[in-house]
Formats: sequence, structure tokens, C-alpha cells
Amino acid sequence: MTKPLTLLSVALLCVSCAPVANTTPAASTSQPTASAPVSLSANSGPQAPGGTAPATTGITWDQASKDKAVEVAGKAMTDFARPTVEDKQWANDLARWLTPQATADYSAVNPANIPASRITGPATLSVDEANGFGVMAAVPTNAGTYTVQLLRTGKDAPWKVNRLTPPAS
Repeated sequence: MTKPLTLLSVALLCVSCAPVANTTPAASTSQPTASAPVSLSANSGPQAPGGTAPATTGITWDQASKDKAVEVAGKAMTDFARPTVEDKQWANDLARWLTPQATADYSAVNPANIPASRITGPATLSVDEANGFGVMAAVPTNAGTYTVQLLRTGKDAPWKVNRLTPPAS
């Protein structure tokens, strides 16, 4: 008699510890809640209905920021437009002006394939006054005008080149 009672006790204990399935459907809400702030599309429109633009970050353009961006664009392009320099020297010289991503991207470039060999004038900026974190610079070379994308992480952070785009033709 104790053996069946022991087995019954063990069976009841196991059943009481087992998880119970929930067969009740979850209540649905008509509006999902956002788990992160809404980001904006390229034309500053919200990517999701009802989205709002993020608060401004306080980085405004001043002449010193513009001058420094022009300087970095020119120096980076000067180091870039040297097709006769040995690969390692070229990459090391250029890396000081580049973002980490650009350093990785340009590390495999063979400078002998670069058509420009000198800069022919000063860089000019295309400034978006609402964006103090990035700017595009046009740098004339003997192979045409390159577009240089510069980024910075804060008002006092250095400008870094993220991309050097050759002329369209």
C-alpha cells in the first residue's frame, strides 16, 4: 500500500511543478508604443507617422569650424593625391585625417590607381547650417574636383574625413 501512495505523491508533485499553458489570447492595443526615439529620413521627414525631430545638439557653425574643415579637407586630399608614394607610407600618412571606418576602407587602396597627383586650388565647403557634425568639401585637383565628406563628434572634436569621392567623369 505504501508503494502506490509514494508513486501517487511523486506524480502529484511533478504535475504541480509543471508550467501551465496560457490559452487566453493577449489583449491587443490599437497603437503600438515606441521603444526608441523616431529617426528622421534624409529629407528630415519622420520615418514613422507622428515622429518628431530630435532636439538640437547645440553645435552651431562658426568661422573657426569652417576654417578648420577647409584645412583638413585640403591636407587630407594632399596626402591622398600621391599616386607615386609607396603603399604603406601613403596609407599611414592619410590615416591621420580619416575616421576609423575610412581608415579601414582605404587601407587596401593602391595609390598608383589614384588619377589625381596634386591639388589645384583651395577647398570650398557646402555647409548645412542645421548640421554641425558634418560637411562636404569640394577640392579641385589636376584630375577634377573631388568631394570630401568630413565628420566630427562634437564642437571641439577634430574634423575627420569619412569619404573621398572622385569626380563623376
